Amino acid sequence: MKTAGLIGGTGPESTVDYYRSIIALYRERRPDGSYPPLLINSIDMTKMLDLIASNRLADVTDYLGAEIRKLASAGADFALLAANTPHIVFDALQAASPIPLISIVETACQAAQGQGLKRLGLLGTQFTMRGRFYSDVFSKAGIELVVPNAEEQAFVHDKYMNELVLGVFRPETRQAFRTLIERLKHEERIDGLVLAGTELPLLLREAGDLGIAVLDTTRLHVERLVAYLLS
Repeated sequence: MKTAGLIGGTGPESTVDYYRSIIALYRERRPDGSYPPLLINSIDMTKMLDLIASNRLADVTDYLGAEIRKLASAGADFALLAANTPHIVFDALQAASPIPLISIVETACQAAQGQGLKRLGLLGTQFTMRGRFYSDVFSKAGIELVVPNAEEQAFVHDKYMNELVLGVFRPETRQAFRTLIERLKHEERIDGLVLAGTELPLLLREAGDLGIAVLDTTRLHVERLVAYLLS
């Protein structure tokens, strides 16, 4: 049996969600009473985000690369970053990593292709919405990504960093996100939505039917990890 490694703490609430979801899905798919072998390296989210905000991407790569090597040294056979934003340096990390890495972006793109989606809204941190690491992957698959306008992006980022990352999930914030999604559906004609922030599913899983295909990147990433464990 392979051992999975997670770079977590980015943020803590979604890392807990990853852990619970991995355990549940593994036991569902292997109902023999066993549990999956996992290593979690919980890093300093603030340090990582400060480096990204300063556009010090080489330093981000060095920081995350060192943390991945810790997982490899501890016995992980493969690893993932339990967040979307650090995938801004995924290609560089993958090239230097001593173990295979599972990309949340590539995983989401494969799911979109499987559902025949062609025009997707993208929600996440400002680093994710403004970055190219999602569009670079999706465009190769012929899928267009639509991001909110500048004012909406600022709102999403503020709620993300000052509420969701801290484990605060307010009904009024949930409703505001629903309103934003409705605008993207009707004005931007999106046929799906990428929750490209692993705290977003924690907010929106209780929002009811959004009337659109929703790609929960946490769930998709977990499914890929468990499949890798059982392969």
